[in-house]
Amino acid sequence: MRRAIKSDQYSRQGSLANNFSKTLAMPQSELVRQALKDPYIFDFLTLTEPYAERELETELIKHLEKFLVELGAGFAFVGRQYHLEISDKDFYIDLLFYHLRLRCFIVIELKKGEFKPEYAGKMNFYCSAVDDLLKHGTDEKTIGLILCESKDKVFAEYALRDIHKPIGVSEYELTRSLPDNLKGSLPSIEEIEKEMSKNEGVGDE
Repeated sequence: MRRAIKSDQYSRQGSLANNFSKTLAMPQSELVRQALKDPYIFDFLTLTEPYAERELETELIKHLEKFLVELGAGFAFVGRQYHLEISDKDFYIDLLFYHLRLRCFIVIELKKGEFKPEYAGKMNFYCSAVDDLLKHGTDEKTIGLILCESKDKVFAEYALRDIHKPIGVSEYELTRSLPDNLKGSLPSIEEIEKEMSKNEGVGDE
């Protein structure tokens, strides 16, 4: 509960750019919207520039428990670089999850930098493939979630408007490590605690 309040989870819930109302019937469209966030806060990671999308993916899997907590209740991890063979060609989904409450697969693609319209087309392809190859007859439609460092929400919604599969676009935020030249200039935890103790002593006199 404290973590959710600290990360302002309520205001992030359901605020992502998406086409759910056009691609899913009610109440599934609203349930999916509320299950996803914007942005996602990966404050348990420390990556320094330059880093690659694969490095981000690797670090998220290393911290899978914390990653699942940030994704929210109901997410179950299926696989990383999940292999799909389509027409004798190999394709690999960055991260594949199944949502136990929504009863559907969720495909996550990680993108460094700003959202680009072509990401929506690729995600549409992946969702179609998962629906055909993995989806059970009782499952709901597969959901695509594109995670980018940044996006223009209006721009993203235009890109999704005529896409036939349910897709959302969210940002992610990282905690980056400090440059080496700044580390020595900041006080240590011990120094901060010592200074606080001094101030408390002054107030008691």
